[in-house]
Amino acid sequence: MGEATLTASGIARLANVGRAAVSNWRRRYADFPEPVGGTPASPSFDAREVERWLSRHNRLHEVGTDQSAWRHIGSYQPAAEVSDLLALCGARLLTLANGATAGTVPAPRELVTQLDALDPGLARLVAGVVPKRWTPQQSIALSTIDQLAAEQDPETAFEYLHRQFVSSAHSLSGLAGTPDTVAEAMLTIAGSGPVTFDFTAGTGSLLRMAADRALAGGSSTRCYGQEIRSEYALVALLRLWFVHLRARRTGFAAEPPVLHVGDSLLADATPGLAADIVVANFPFGLHDWGNERLPYDPRWTYGLPPRTEPELAWVQHALAHLATDGTAVVLMPPAAASRPAGRRIRAELIRRGALRSVIALPLGLMPPTNVGLHIWVLTQPSKRVGELLMVDATVTPPGRTLADVVGTIWRSYLSSAYTEEPGLHRAVAAIDVLDDQVDLTPQRHLPQADELAADPAQVVTRIKAFDRLMGQVRSSLPAVTATPTGSLRSAPQAEISDLLRSGSVSVHRAVSRSRSSESDTTVVVLTPGDVVAGGPATGSVTRAASDGGGPQVRTDDILIPVVGHSITARVAAADHVGAELGPGVQLMRVDTTLFDPWFVAGVISRTDNARVAGRTLSTVSGTFRIDIRRLAIPVLPLEQQRRYGLAFRRVAEFRAQLDLAAAAGAALARDIGDGLTAGALELLPEGDPEARVRL
Repeated sequence: MGEATLTASGIARLANVGRAAVSNWRRRYADFPEPVGGTPASPSFDAREVERWLSRHNRLHEVGTDQSAWRHIGSYQPAAEVSDLLALCGARLLTLANGATAGTVPAPRELVTQLDALDPGLARLVAGVVPKRWTPQQSIALSTIDQLAAEQDPETAFEYLHRQFVSSAHSLSGLAGTPDTVAEAMLTIAGSGPVTFDFTAGTGSLLRMAADRALAGGSSTRCYGQEIRSEYALVALLRLWFVHLRARRTGFAAEPPVLHVGDSLLADATPGLAADIVVANFPFGLHDWGNERLPYDPRWTYGLPPRTEPELAWVQHALAHLATDGTAVVLMPPAAASRPAGRRIRAELIRRGALRSVIALPLGLMPPTNVGLHIWVLTQPSKRVGELLMVDATVTPPGRTLADVVGTIWRSYLSSAYTEEPGLHRAVAAIDVLDDQVDLTPQRHLPQADELAADPAQVVTRIKAFDRLMGQVRSSLPAVTATPTGSLRSAPQAEISDLLRSGSVSVHRAVSRSRSSESDTTVVVLTPGDVVAGGPATGSVTRAASDGGGPQVRTDDILIPVVGHSITARVAAADHVGAELGPGVQLMRVDTTLFDPWFVAGVISRTDNARVAGRTLSTVSGTFRIDIRRLAIPVLPLEQQRRYGLAFRRVAEFRAQLDLAAAAGAALARDIGDGLTAGALELLPEGDPEARVRL
């Protein structure tokens, strides 16, 4: 392999700019380095030449040694071997943590020899990725690692590089590492014990946190793991060895970590292991997991998992490796709680007391998916059926962590003083779950706070308030009468395109943004939903610090969503004034000495105008892209415009109050029905003067 190279993306990261800037430099500067490889669509450049060019033009972004080290790892070519270079850097840092001399990068064979003194198994894994001699890219990266180790603790350095790896495009499957928020919650429930096992270890996030928590608590745990991907297994073992070295320096006679490479279901490397703690974040939805090769496997004591239920195979694998008094905590997809194919195994887990709790987690904790996952808590079978703790942790109270919330609930449940909290957690009798569906979705067994019966006195008060609101809705309509000769029917029309050219009307939209960079700022902007609702700006956009602000809304501006089923024009409300225009909103500004804004907004909102000004975006949804320049408005004296403008304003207020009444009425109808059903409300006799109000 030749000299170290960089792609356009790597150059952009080096200069802290977007890729578009790199393309511009290539076109504008004759001295920009020529490509040395790659393809025309994705060329690569000599890294040293690029750095010299950036320095000459004062465009080299100064970064710390840790960022520089990751830059060398993240831009490594071929990209498929980035994890191998990460492991080599971790191996070098581990030898430095164990007392190796810094400053001179050891030869590949010497590095393996140094590791062999620590752990022959680790040395064998590293030997599988070291070359006969270091390539230029590897040499530069390892030299930077030595500099980094001189500035900070080697374990801290490797954890930083690992975080960069699991959050990069090189590892976005969600299986390389479990986010700290999720791992902490799982281990808070699992507790600690002499032996911890993770049979789908990934890069070791759960095992490392378990070892670190045990050490911080004044004890140690021996970590066992298995991982199908050898590159992940190597990174995991390195991370565990850093903690193990710390434990040895602290004085603990801890046993070294053990990590095997292989498929846990098809080739269980530790069949006799019974761990005190079993934790796992296994892959979901694997239909080719080997069920046809494992029909009589002794692990299936709760039933043979169907081909479409691999997660229930993992659950039984966890129980097969769990000690008598141990606890297993596994991450599950929400569908596994209710899929028909798995109901018999779910029922058996509950009947025998193996499944103790199901906890629903917030959305988006496991990128790149936005699904709210579940935690299942398992123990060895109990003699009694008992109950199942259902927890809805999808919303974390302010000031509290997820681990704090679920840990407090779990400890309370295990105590003799457990008290359920409606809508959040509840101990459900097993018999109530063992129906024909065996649906273990927590929300199904927890009445939500907004589903609970409202206070009866408040319901009666709201009925009276609703009556007043309906009166306001009726009174907000303008007084109109039928006529064949309305003023607007015969009025001359002025094309908006002509008014734009004359300067009496202007149209504005949000400005385009530069490509994001590290100096980005986030600003609050007005969205189409804000325009329709008449509320304050709730949207946000990210832009480069060098970008100027977009158009700001002024009093009497007319706001129109760019896309919709119809044209919705609103004169800026008080909450809109001063806000920045966001994507999807266009602003029409009129000369108020010639036009009344509410009149203009009213006439361009005519239903048929969507046909004139709209370009169809979707024949399925019926949405249009609105180009108001295609429209015309009636020409009337300003005083007459104002009369019509007042009427259009009252129509807009009527529509807003009608929406409010609809929402309030729906909530009121629900609470009246719930109150009557629960016996909290009673019907008054027919003819009672209060019956219209109090039912």
